[in-house]
This record gives sequence, structure tokens and C-alpha cells, in this order.
Amino acid sequence: MALSVTVRSALAFLGFASVAAVQAASSEADKYPTKPIRLIVPFVPGAGTDITGRTIAAKLSERWGQQVVVDNRTGAAGAIGVEVTANAAPDGYTICLISASHAVNSATNPKLPYDLTKDLQAVSQATSLFYVMYIHPSVPVKTVQEFISYAKANPGKLNFGSSGTGGLQHLAGEMFNYLAGTRMTHVPYKGGAAVITDVLANQIQVGYGTILSLRPHFKSGKLRPLGVSARQRSASAPEIPTLAESGVPGYEVDQWYGIIASAKVPRPIIDKLYQGISEGLKSPETAQRLSGEGSMPVGSTPEQFNAHIRAEVAKWRKLVKDAGLTLHSS
Repeated sequence: MALSVTVRSALAFLGFASVAAVQAASSEADKYPTKPIRLIVPFVPGAGTDITGRTIAAKLSERWGQQVVVDNRTGAAGAIGVEVTANAAPDGYTICLISASHAVNSATNPKLPYDLTKDLQAVSQATSLFYVMYIHPSVPVKTVQEFISYAKANPGKLNFGSSGTGGLQHLAGEMFNYLAGTRMTHVPYKGGAAVITDVLANQIQVGYGTILSLRPHFKSGKLRPLGVSARQRSASAPEIPTLAESGVPGYEVDQWYGIIASAKVPRPIIDKLYQGISEGLKSPETAQRLSGEGSMPVGSTPEQFNAHIRAEVAKWRKLVKDAGLTLHSS
């Protein structure tokens, strides 16, 4: 009987302690933020991730009256910035912008110093961004179906470039190979800009990039678009069909961006961050600024973004296995 009373007392104490912890977290969230927030962008200034990060930072600063400082913490294909976030004080004052490339890295690189789905938690998917599959005009095709026929008739003759082995552009090309039954050869570069340069020079024939970086070359006729990687046609390039509708059913590659934080940040603070980010993404000026690079605002809930990250990791892991790819991640 004494043991039963002791157990009940212990459980009651734990219950009170849990309630007190929740109340304390809610109280901190009510006051949050009381000092500047660091938004880590694990890529170089001026890139699409940087533009998106600074847009979100400006909106949060405007909403809360606290400075949100963008910290471009580059290195290790974006892994360094995420690791810093995972190990930061779990108070919500260090958050991180990640891209679809981080899901690819998690699916293909077992040596990462963190688990994206366990050491970090989702706050909100900020944007969705498609790639355009493009070719040099010397390739004698104008449609995806013609390209597939030509590639099958010339196995190994066509080379596609990417921003690096194991990155999203690399897997975009490998997904096309797998689903379309083609055998393009992968050529890795140190960044997407170098790929465009070499396709323009006809050193390689195929690339994947954003509409912002490619539109001038499409207008001049120096490059030819084949299709977009999105599920549906984009309002920013409605004249370009999707790859899925053009002969590669099931093809979809989304270069999304989103905000994450340490897994230990209390949920009330995560909710406040989500609310601030989602509201900021709804503004017309934000949508206009992001649309310039082909991005669409999303503003999903933490649960939705968490499910999306897990689904993306599973998708790329399955492609690597099914296609028999051997990747050497840095």
C-alpha cells in the first residue's frame, strides 16, 4: 500500500512538473523574441537560398521589431550550417534555411554529422521552386519525346551537367535516365553557373537550372528549354510543359526551401516562428519578389513540412537504390 501511494505521488509530481514545463515554454513563447534571431543560410550570398532567406528575415523583423540576422554559413554541401543549428541553444534564436539538397544529402550520405529527421525539427516549407531541363540547340530535337528517342538511339553520347555529384541537379538527371530509359552521362561541376557556361559552349548538351538564370538564354535562342520539373506548369513559364506530361510520367523534382530548428526547441516557439513565416509569405510583395526566380510561397505547417522532408528523403533513397547509383558525397 505504501508503495502504491509512493508511486501515485511520484506520478502526480511528474504530472505537475510536465504542466509547469509546458506553462514555462508557453510563457517564453509569449515573450519571444526578446533579442536578435540568427537565420543560418548554408549557401553563398546571392544564391536562391540567400534571396529567400533574406526575404523571410525582413518579414520577421518587420513583424516582431527584432532584427533577424542572415548568417551565410557555407561548407560541406550545406551540412555545416545545419550542424550548427542542431547544436545551437534550443531557444529558437538560431534557425536555418535548408533546401531539397539537404534531403538528398540525408538520403545518400551516411557520414553526415546529424540526422535531419531526428536532430532537427521542421518549422515551415517556405517555397517551391522548379528546374528547367534545357539543351544546346545543336541537339536535333524540340520536344521531350524526340529527346528520349534521340538519347536512346545514341546511348552515352549525351552528357548532362550538375552542380556536383550527389546534389539535386545530379539526381534530377539520374531520375530522368531511370524513368525515361535513357543513358545520359553525368558530368559534375562546382556550381550550376558553370553548367550553363559549358552547355552554351556545347561542351556538354544538357542541364537543369532555374528559370531566373536561364530565361535570357532561352530568349536569345542560345539554349532550348525542354520541360519543367514541377508537377504542374508554372505561372512564371506557362509556355514550357512539364516533363511528366511530355513523356516521363511520375517525374517531379522540387528545389524547395524551408526553415528548420533544433529538435529541442519548445513547440510553442516553433509555432510562433511558423505563424510569423507563413504570414510573411502571404504578402503580395513577398510573392512578387520570389516569383522572379520561379519560386512560389508555401508556408506549410510544421507537421506538413516534417512529412515532406521525410517523403523527400525516402524518394531519393529509393531512386539511388532502384537505379543502382554509386554516389561519392563529400
